[in-house]
Amino acid sequence: MSIEIRFEVMSPEAGVQRAPAAFPPGMGGPPPGAGTPLPPPSASFARRPDTLENKTVYLVDTGFGGSYNFMLQLQKWFKDNMPSVKTIRKRKPGIAFMDEGNELWEEIKQKGDAAVLGVAG
Repeated sequence: MSIEIRFEVMSPEAGVQRAPAAFPPGMGGPPPGAGTPLPPPSASFARRPDTLENKTVYLVDTGFGGSYNFMLQLQKWFKDNMPSVKTIRKRKPGIAFMDEGNELWEEIKQKGDAAVLGVAG
């Protein structure tokens, strides 16, 4: 019986059975602020360098699972394919999703030309 119901509900022939612009039962309406435009971002990205040749690139490990190994591989790639690029691997302080201080970001601004923030999974 459940297989029959599933085929009736999930089959392409059944179609989507929802009224236009209706919200799922119990949801009550749009989330607060829906339709309100987002404010412009307060910060902008750094300018992209024209080349990485003879530049310093920081490889920042966020601490998320697999990012350490990803940064090791990326550092090896630079060594093998772009030997003039100096790479510096650093671990971001704190946990993967939160900052703990600005020391690393200030160091990158002062001494680096580019940064790769590594997330893996």
